[in-house]
Amino acid sequence: MKELKIEIHIRSYAYEELSEEERRLVDAAKEATARSYAPYSRFHVGAAALLANGIIVSGSNQENAAYPSGTCAERTTLFYANSQYPDQPVKALAIAARNASGFLDSPIPPCGACRQVLLETEQRYGHPMRILLYSNQEIYCLSGVRNLLPLSFGGGFLK
Repeated sequence: MKELKIEIHIRSYAYEELSEEERRLVDAAKEATARSYAPYSRFHVGAAALLANGIIVSGSNQENAAYPSGTCAERTTLFYANSQYPDQPVKALAIAARNASGFLDSPIPPCGACRQVLLETEQRYGHPMRILLYSNQEIYCLSGVRNLLPLSFGGGFLK
């Protein structure tokens, strides 16, 4: 038997410790939660992507009564960014969530489907994507998607 140890690296910051560019990105993700359509879960998620050209695009979760027809904020954001700016790598992605009580006290990670889309977006451009997970208490910062999805499945396996 052989045992493998996988390490991931997460840094925790206070909002004030972020760069101005990162604060703008987090603010855009927080604002996107207001455009969420979540009549069933009442869980409003916003995401914002900073592209290499400096443009920030954002999106929110969009639910549908015919589960699982809805789309998460991360996928909404990245699919829009990839379709409108196909030549621009995503430098960073911020994610924020709130419920009826307001923004959460703990950072929320993306679901499995979104992690796969983040991974393939990163692989598409060959450029690591910084991930910022916002909460009222702290912001988790990850240097790339592999820290969210260490054992990942990509297109390379299909060749």
